Amino acid sequence: MKKIVLVWQFLMVMGCCSLFAQDIFEQANNAYAEGRYADALELYQEVLYAELPEDTRPADSRLAPVYYNIGNAYFKQGELAQAILAYERALRLKPNYKDAQYNLRFAQSRITDNITEQDFFLSSWARTVRNSLSEQTWRVLSIGLFILSLTGILLFLLHRTTWVRKTAFHTAWLALLFALVTGLNASSLHRRDANRSEAIITQGVVNAKSSPDRSGTDLFTLHEGTKVTIRETLGEWVNIRVGQYEGWIRLQNLERI
Repeated sequence: MKKIVLVWQFLMVMGCCSLFAQDIFEQANNAYAEGRYADALELYQEVLYAELPEDTRPADSRLAPVYYNIGNAYFKQGELAQAILAYERALRLKPNYKDAQYNLRFAQSRITDNITEQDFFLSSWARTVRNSLSEQTWRVLSIGLFILSLTGILLFLLHRTTWVRKTAFHTAWLALLFALVTGLNASSLHRRDANRSEAIITQGVVNAKSSPDRSGTDLFTLHEGTKVTIRETLGEWVNIRVGQYEGWIRLQNLERI
């Protein structure tokens, strides 16, 4: 009985926190509508930390609109890199967020660098498909397809009707194949999010070096708002890749998505 009381108290506290966050969110929206973007940004940040700190907060798609509005507030203040970072975080939680997709493309069109990945078209297509759904959605699809495959195998083994057995056999191996594909997509997204290997350049101008020290040769220049992939971390330096370019920059020059 004591455990039940503790759970009930926890749920009540979480409910109060949610109501508190909703009230702050409405205040932030009002501040944004009135053109008080700095105040709105501060309130939106409060919503994010109303329940849990960032490093322990679950990836909840309900937070996507908060990140989206944070991006809008940053954009209105001319902070392009932070706006892009916020839109990317919104899409990380809700991949099919159309408004965030549109605003991200618009913000990216305003940055100095416009480096795109030059991958084989199948690799690019596979990555686009992977990013179209969340990790949780891919995982649920994988489990559902695996159950369907097992059902098909059972029907194939137990049913006596020929056409049912043939249908069950083909359904089973197709469902198993797609279960594997969706499972791999979920696993890939989990690694991406766990490693947080994607980041946004937050400093105005950054020179990528040939080695992780100041004496390294300048290889290429990046500007704020550019999205990069972190390949390796060494002290205060990170090895990054953007398009077909690779180099070392200081960790303080970027922020992970």
